[in-house]
Amino acid sequence: MEINLGAKMEYARKNVWLNIDQAKKDELEEVAKDYMAFMDKSKTERLAVKEIVRRAEAKGFRNIDDLIREKSLKAGDKVYAKNRQKAVALFVIGDKDFEEGMSIIGSHLDSPRLDLKPVPLYESRGISYLKTHYYGGIKKYHWVNIPLALNGVVFDKEGKKIDVSIGEKEDEPVFFISELLIHLSKDLNEKKASNVIEGEQLNIMVGSIPLADEKDNPVKKNILKILEEKYNISEEDFLTAEFEVVPANKARVVGLDSSMIMAHGHDDKVCAYTSLRAILECENPSKTLVGLFVDKEEIGSVGATGMSSQFFENTVVELMNLRNDLSLVSFKRAMKNSKVLSADVTLAEDPNFLEATEENNTAKLGYGVALTKYTGSRGKGGSNDADAEYLQEVRLAFEKGQTIWQTGELGKVDQGGGGTIAYILAEYGMQVVDCGTPVISMHAPLELVSKADVYETYRAYKSFYKNI
Repeated sequence: MEINLGAKMEYARKNVWLNIDQAKKDELEEVAKDYMAFMDKSKTERLAVKEIVRRAEAKGFRNIDDLIREKSLKAGDKVYAKNRQKAVALFVIGDKDFEEGMSIIGSHLDSPRLDLKPVPLYESRGISYLKTHYYGGIKKYHWVNIPLALNGVVFDKEGKKIDVSIGEKEDEPVFFISELLIHLSKDLNEKKASNVIEGEQLNIMVGSIPLADEKDNPVKKNILKILEEKYNISEEDFLTAEFEVVPANKARVVGLDSSMIMAHGHDDKVCAYTSLRAILECENPSKTLVGLFVDKEEIGSVGATGMSSQFFENTVVELMNLRNDLSLVSFKRAMKNSKVLSADVTLAEDPNFLEATEENNTAKLGYGVALTKYTGSRGKGGSNDADAEYLQEVRLAFEKGQTIWQTGELGKVDQGGGGTIAYILAEYGMQVVDCGTPVISMHAPLELVSKADVYETYRAYKSFYKNI
């Protein structure tokens, strides 16, 4: 009898849609719908933290400050700690001592966008604008000719903090960045793509009606009048305000088969949502589980709210102290013995741009969550590069959870690359590997993911919490 060994020996990715039953397809659609709702409420880090805390509290999570006052912490407790409204950590306390390590999934909440400058408002030839400074890696020409919304916080004349959101609701005005018409673009078309739109041209239009009887900057003064009437703020209040400009678009399904989702900020809120959903469903674990949601990854994980800050270490110290098992040695052991999924998106193969990727080692849309052994650029520069022993452990955990997964890289060797928070957590001696959802058009104002991959990312993270 002839035996076909090749079919058994060769590796082949599994298409999620062809390998799940109807019950899982129904759950997949529910996850996708809830994810889209999460995205519409979480355009910025502040909004994302607010939504994460809201969902966590609904599942019984308590603020760490309350537990510190009560001087109480026990196995099974659910705890959250916020960091300056821009980062948050969730803990489900396990039976085992912290020394034996934690199971951590870490994602980031910031996405590429435009930020207002400290003195943003000006008028030019009858039109008033707000000046911006882009945040993270973007193609500047992506941000013209699309509807934009403004989200942030500002302090009024009395020092009251005001949350501002303009452009997210259907009945609200949006904002706009103009571009030169094609009829006059002879010289513009000769420029490199990186220079077609310059950073200083990313100014959003905010008005064109002049204030009556004003000769100098009448349009700007009319905008200031509107701001004072509606928000009780003056131009000087922009100096301490924090405003982010994001696409006004809502999350939408894509395709005649409704198999994909378009939204702003899949990188990295898709991993934040799926890890949040996973940890909210965990009860009474053996090891302490952690959902870590940080800021500033897109600009190097710096600052007090980025992964490089000591927010996470400080929180772990507080929790260990509440359990009466804190010492320098026990803390160091707790960090060293922890295991991590650095939950960040990866590149999905785009058939329109195959020249940038290598077929065998690029994640594909609809084939599940992607495990990325290393990121970095060129000679793996700046990468964590997970070891074989830990990869096998994660592989077995996924298999126990019947997760559909694949591997991926960030493009061809020498083509470019990217990084995540993995290397920062690895500095403690933790075992870390990147694991996240494949994305098309990453860092564009609107990005694309497969519903199937969102679903399998959630299932992968739940398998990790259960089996590692």
